[in-house]
Amino acid sequence: MEKTVSVETMRYSDAWTIEHKVSSKELMRRAGEGIFKVASWKAPVAIVCGSGNNAGDGYVVADYLHKSGIECVIYLLSDRFSEDGKYYYDICMEKGIKAVKFTEDTDLSTYGSILDCILGTGFKGSVTGITKAAIDAINKSGAYVVSADINSGLNGDTGTGEDYVISDLTVSIGTFKHGHFRGDADRAMKEKVNVDIGIEIREVP
Repeated sequence: MEKTVSVETMRYSDAWTIEHKVSSKELMRRAGEGIFKVASWKAPVAIVCGSGNNAGDGYVVADYLHKSGIECVIYLLSDRFSEDGKYYYDICMEKGIKAVKFTEDTDLSTYGSILDCILGTGFKGSVTGITKAAIDAINKSGAYVVSADINSGLNGDTGTGEDYVISDLTVSIGTFKHGHFRGDADRAMKEKVNVDIGIEIREVP
């Protein structure tokens, strides 16, 4: 089995790396670039985004897709952004990449690929409301599905969830987390790969 770490260890390592070695914006750019490079994109691409840094990775991917001439649309579940996520979202808007609000009536079945950037590894509990609707829409789409870091709806430590994205490819960022190999992970992920973006793993003191 691959080396895995807890969500707590990953968060601490990420913060330590940002403080001592690499800026948070550069780490986000590397994450998005890594996701873009390892997936087999089929146009057009829907990028379904929540409100955190997981969404920020998606905005970076949107920029790379746009630069490569691959049509993409950003779907927003929230009007909130992380600081770094807003930075890359604004770049997408400057370049004219389409962004629309996701609603419960949104149909994703016309897309060749979908990038799941709704929830990150720190998610716990049950999905509800618009988040559940987005997960259901992704799973019903018939598209090639890529999940950023971990499938939305899964717990990053236990790998369990009630409603979660079923992906063709899950792209772990930094290092695999325990949840990539536990609980419902095998059912949720047809294939998984890790992208090393330069986060130095440090044990929590």
